[in-house]
Amino acid sequence: MISGELSHGDKNLFRPLVDSLLTKDDYMLLADYQSYIDCQDTVSLAYANQEAWTRMSILNVARIWQFSSDRSIRDYCSDIWKTWPVSIEL
Repeated sequence: MISGELSHGDKNLFRPLVDSLLTKDDYMLLADYQSYIDCQDTVSLAYANQEAWTRMSILNVARIWQFSSDRSIRDYCSDIWKTWPVSIEL
């Protein structure tokens, strides 16, 4: 962004964004960037092996039944917040 490569040579177009990231990165975008790149490299290597990728994809879909947003919320409430549901009489 600083070099102007992404803005047809205009080195100032992204300057406010770059300055913001370097001086006031409220969302920690740059702090996690290297781990993002490392993970993407791992994913790219896995994708290169189409047989293994297909197997992982099928297993991922087959295991999705274990996920439930209701269960996740219930677990979070009990394990993190130490709260439990309240009975409401209708």
